[in-house]
Amino acid sequence: MLLSELVARPELRLRVLHGSAADLDRSVRWVYPTDLPDPSRYLGGGELVVSGLVWRRTPADSERFVAAVARSGAAALVAGEAVFGDIPADVVDACRRHDLVLVAVPVDVSFGAVTEAVIGALSAARGDRLAHTLGRHRRLLAAFAGGAELADLAGSVSAGTGLVCRVLTAAGGLLAGPGLPDAERDAVVAGFLTAGRLPVTVPAAPAGAAHLVVPAAPGTARATGWLVAAQLPPGVQQAGTDAVDAVGELAAIAALDRSRRREGAAVARPIADDALARIAADTGDRPETRVRLRQAGVEPDGTLAVVVLRASGVADPADTAHTVLLDALVGTGPAAVGVQGGDAVAVVAVPGARDAPDPVEQVLAAVHRLGPGLAGGRLSAGVSRPSAADALSGALAEAGHAAGLAAARSGPVTSVRAGEITSHVALLAGVPDDVRRGFAAQVLGPVLDHDARSGTGLLETLEVFLDESGSWNRTAARLHLHVNTVRYRIGRVAELTGRDPSSFADRVDLYLALRSR
Repeated sequence: MLLSELVARPELRLRVLHGSAADLDRSVRWVYPTDLPDPSRYLGGGELVVSGLVWRRTPADSERFVAAVARSGAAALVAGEAVFGDIPADVVDACRRHDLVLVAVPVDVSFGAVTEAVIGALSAARGDRLAHTLGRHRRLLAAFAGGAELADLAGSVSAGTGLVCRVLTAAGGLLAGPGLPDAERDAVVAGFLTAGRLPVTVPAAPAGAAHLVVPAAPGTARATGWLVAAQLPPGVQQAGTDAVDAVGELAAIAALDRSRRREGAAVARPIADDALARIAADTGDRPETRVRLRQAGVEPDGTLAVVVLRASGVADPADTAHTVLLDALVGTGPAAVGVQGGDAVAVVAVPGARDAPDPVEQVLAAVHRLGPGLAGGRLSAGVSRPSAADALSGALAEAGHAAGLAAARSGPVTSVRAGEITSHVALLAGVPDDVRRGFAAQVLGPVLDHDARSGTGLLETLEVFLDESGSWNRTAARLHLHVNTVRYRIGRVAELTGRDPSSFADRVDLYLALRSR
């Protein structure tokens, strides 16, 4: 398909902001939706790069993004006007400098319509072998453009392929499809985060089924990505070609839905940011703050908790933490999510019923699942005690302090709840630094020496074991180890320290020593 053919489609009402008639004679090889600040590593040349410009904060961002896209040989940049109401002048200037064709998409025209036009034209040229795939994909795109929900499309693909299809966030949040047992969900997510290449078939978990896992919006950071997991029939280890194509098409639709939701979140974020700024300024009890919270998505008259998520060692830490927190909140209930002081912050509604699921626990569990996919980065979460809206300023400070304490712990993902601050943390805070360090060295010195010599990870295993209240299975799941390996490591810790982790008194010693380091 030529760019000129796409621009000529009257229903799309596309406007060429930069590019000559000769430039529009370029062929489009594929469509790549992205809001990465630098997508160059995922471009092979000839793509139509579609972006909502969510990555733009300053003119320097525009220069970096456009230079990367032009350097990769993309056919054109198709930019949406939804976030800014128009295409910023610095984006246009950057495209002129780098001679990259720039096309504007009106606010009321979806990226799905543009993508459908391109994919339809490309697919039509592939011949008879792809005729069935083309028809199915068009139906999916038409349904999506017509307002069909992602769950309906997942159900349609499931019925057509005989596979049970689910759309998940990288943190395990269920976006579409039927529920999934915890063990299978954890295996699918771990397979997605750690696979050398995607798509990948994740072997069956105990008493579970194998899954074909396909990324939605390939090229995005995995910890902030989505995936489609297609459950294979019992005893089947590989999906057929047609089924793989169908799941890939669902993944493409999911990528569009993800982009649409990201655009919506970007538009709504200033409201949440304003509410959080008012709370941080100790005006959480003001009527205007309550109005802002309600506009941001949470009812201020109920019981609330504050979650602070801090990212480090990753690009755009605040945006990464914000995206992770949004994904971790999927399915947990009402929340207002924004950024305050460089941290992502969520004000979460806490149900009053005792038997109701704890949304904060669900969020922390989701964030912890991301550990294998952080590639050297870290996430630190802090949680306040439940409070009323008029006490949110203190709750925000409490959650921020808890996040700071979590950041001092080891591991890719750490978390601290406010209850810990009023228990052993307060006790240790009154102990002189040299006394605390001496105690930690005396108790854990042999373990540290052993890890330094052999790199066996005894200290990390001990910390997770204690954090999971001595559960062998949960410790093994979090560390992605066999239960027998966990038992061996904890046994070595007992030998080296002379303290038995199954004894309450010894476990307290080990726990305090870990927190005294």
